[in-house]
Amino acid sequence: MTAPVDTRPPVLVVTGDFVRTGGMDVANYGLAHYLARFGGPLHLVAHRVAPDLVALPNVHVHLVPRPMDSAFLGAPLLAAAGRRWAGYVAAMGGRVIVNGGNCGAEDVNWVHYVHASFRAPPEGGWFRRLKTRVVGTVYRSQEKQRIGAARVVVANSHRTRTDLIEKLNVRADKVKVVYYGIDPTRFRPGTDAERAEARKELGVPDGEPLVAFVGALGDRRKGFDVLFDAWRSLAGRGWDGTLVVIGRGAQLEQWRARAEAARPPVRIRFLGFRADVDRVLRGCDALVSPTRYEAYGLGVHEALCCGVPALVSSLAGVAEQYSSSMKPLLIPDPESAEQVASALERWRANQALWRQKALELSNELRGHTWEEMARDFLDAISSR
Repeated sequence: MTAPVDTRPPVLVVTGDFVRTGGMDVANYGLAHYLARFGGPLHLVAHRVAPDLVALPNVHVHLVPRPMDSAFLGAPLLAAAGRRWAGYVAAMGGRVIVNGGNCGAEDVNWVHYVHASFRAPPEGGWFRRLKTRVVGTVYRSQEKQRIGAARVVVANSHRTRTDLIEKLNVRADKVKVVYYGIDPTRFRPGTDAERAEARKELGVPDGEPLVAFVGALGDRRKGFDVLFDAWRSLAGRGWDGTLVVIGRGAQLEQWRARAEAARPPVRIRFLGFRADVDRVLRGCDALVSPTRYEAYGLGVHEALCCGVPALVSSLAGVAEQYSSSMKPLLIPDPESAEQVASALERWRANQALWRQKALELSNELRGHTWEEMARDFLDAISSR
């Protein structure tokens, strides 16, 4: 017996990766997973797709090579494949969803980052400085053209919406805001036993402050350099806490060496990449994220869902989720190590209060799952 043909209009989503490691990748995964379960034929153009998505019967994966594992070199190939399949899906009466400047399709553009909002100063040798300039110029040109051509633009925060309107001249009536979701079973407050286990693994006794930073080392946007200076300043005042740094990056070994050579000594542990970020967070007392630019800030969102108070730049999109009573944890100037240090001292002076407020916010944020986000997304693009 022949299986019935699915006559519902197809959907195409174009992005680099559909995986659950974090950031825009897990957001795209969440949207695709919902569409695959509750929609018609789903086409995914990407460099990587999680195996569980590939296995779903109505998912059609179109993999694109990423030469030398370089997103920049793979971008033209991704854009070409995206345009090719966008033509097919549009002809079938379907919807086409692209991400930022990655493809020139003229339907829905989901913006996770605005390159025009932050220009990292060139660092390193001449080749790296030249590469930074060239890549930045190309990305800014592509996003201006391709986001501007979309019929509907979905932003991950009001901060991103404002940047799109003010920096890229996108019409305000085209831009909708949809916040990221969360996996509430993974990112949740831990039990006393889970907290004790995580701290034991990290070698941090109960009662000693354990603070986390999550981000790439070498991405100046994340602000680890400012946090390092703040942490060193606190060490000079007798601060006895431990900072755990979760993330890789080109400057990981440089920062490890600087931490080992710091005087007075600083207690910083570099954990590298961790697939169990949620488990580590459940052992922590706070997270610090002094980002110079953050369209949203899913790492902060995840920490809050684990009931961990998060100190973050007031300019980050995720700061919009903070209630008025949580505002003292926001950092007005992410360039100021002294403001970061003061925010940490303010948090430490009343840890129990901030923990309780974080738990209250956790209950609220965990109610907005990836499935809820996907529904909000489809509602936002339904009136084009």
